[in-house]
Amino acid sequence: MMRQSLFLYAAWIVSIIATIGSLYFSEVEEFIPCEMCWYQRIAMYPLVVILGIATFRSDFGARVYALPFSIIGAITAALHYAEQKIPGFGGVSPCASGVPCSAEYINWFGFITIPFLALVAFVIITICLLFVRR
Repeated sequence: MMRQSLFLYAAWIVSIIATIGSLYFSEVEEFIPCEMCWYQRIAMYPLVVILGIATFRSDFGARVYALPFSIIGAITAALHYAEQKIPGFGGVSPCASGVPCSAEYINWFGFITIPFLALVAFVIITICLLFVRR
């Protein structure tokens, strides 16, 4: 029971850090999110609320609601990262308006970009949720 609570709590903390990070990049650094960044935010932001409530209520069944968000977010982040790092992966039409999805605002150590950070967060959340049992 205690171990499951720790995994649920860890998943919630990761979602909070990822949400604060995305808000930092857009509001403080003034990086304009591309279309795929918005899809990742749509998957991440509800996790803060869902996992927060689940953590405080010790509701281990909430993983049923949270896992689809983290898995869909991870897939979206992986596709976004591939679009940034693999030439020609972006498909026929790039993002329609605003910033192109292939743009890299940050590129730490040659491979860490914002979608990479989101992918890591989604994967950690997914792994934590897989360890939570009813």
